[in-house]
Amino acid sequence: MRLTSGSSGEAGGPETVEPVPAQVDPAVLGVLLHRHGWQRRGGAGRYARWTPPGGGGRGTSLLVPESRAYPDSEDLIGEALTALARSALPSAREVLVSLAVPSDEVRWWRETPPGPAGATGWSEQERLRGAAHRMLLAGALAVRGRAGYYGARHRRQALAALEGVLVGSAAGGRLTAFVPVEPGRPVVVRLYEALYAVREAIDYRRTTGGMEAFDAAVAAGASRELTESVVALVSGSEGVRVALEWAPAAGVPAGCAARPEPVEFSPGDLPALREAGARYLGHEPALPVRVTGAVVRLRRSGPRGPGTVRLRVLAGAEIPYVRMELDEEAYRIAGHAHLVGLPIRVIGRLESRGGFRRLAGASGVVPVQVDDAERDRLMKSIRENVESIAFFEEACAGEE
Repeated sequence: MRLTSGSSGEAGGPETVEPVPAQVDPAVLGVLLHRHGWQRRGGAGRYARWTPPGGGGRGTSLLVPESRAYPDSEDLIGEALTALARSALPSAREVLVSLAVPSDEVRWWRETPPGPAGATGWSEQERLRGAAHRMLLAGALAVRGRAGYYGARHRRQALAALEGVLVGSAAGGRLTAFVPVEPGRPVVVRLYEALYAVREAIDYRRTTGGMEAFDAAVAAGASRELTESVVALVSGSEGVRVALEWAPAAGVPAGCAARPEPVEFSPGDLPALREAGARYLGHEPALPVRVTGAVVRLRRSGPRGPGTVRLRVLAGAEIPYVRMELDEEAYRIAGHAHLVGLPIRVIGRLESRGGFRRLAGASGVVPVQVDDAERDRLMKSIRENVESIAFFEEACAGEE
């Protein structure tokens, strides 16, 4: 049930979630049941009777104590958890997930014409999952630092921050992601701020015709990656809503509303969102860097002259790989460094064009001395890389 790079985020069954009755706060259970549509029956008292949303799950009801002060509280909580685990209702599974892993919830609703018998098409589900993943990734990128466009920067760390995210089943254009409070709350807080900033910027664009509010929204976490995720959600739909709910066991984060209003986007917002994305891409400046990396590919058209080098970045930039063009002498140094298992250090400018994967004006190429153990590790890593075969072929051809 993970929402990670390349994952569709398939939902697991109830058996994957096992909250422990002794660790469940009945007040938290009550909040979660209410949040997920369960109905409380009867007035105030020592116990509350909860029935499924919409009267579904005939014969299913939960008796939940108001607190753990009563002798039978733990037994009743255990019975309620067992009933939830046996229920086929999506809301029951979602309550169990939130109990097992205290999580902030991000919900998406995508309004599209229903298919036959109200079914949702496969492509619609994939679109919703993909756009939701991109939106969470944009929030995780914003935690690493503010930028109008990230490209390849920080992507590895941002994906790692989403490793613990759980996602429920997508049904009827609806999807819920459960982001564990530890360590995921900063991602949800940043997404909360960024979505509201983008919504306000769109409204400002409609009112005044100006794009300045999108520039200011970068400070709140807005980026090209975020606007593209909203475009992906809205395109082909009648509108989308994104709602956030804080984990009741962890409380409300500082500076955030206790019950945030859903943020809504419509097809009429698409021109402003696309214009903002292009603006973010064009305005992000090149970054001066000093990169240390291991050479994984060399390529040039002949045995002499300049060539292109690809590095696996070890330090100096928050990207996994970078390409650069080197003159003949620098290319020779890079090739020799690779052959003896040494990384190189190079100075240049990371250009936003191409996603910050290209180093322009590369100069000052020098091998970096490392100890024998680190050299052996680098050599083993490079040899295991599928691109090393291409490197040896190209390097040998270049030295003839």
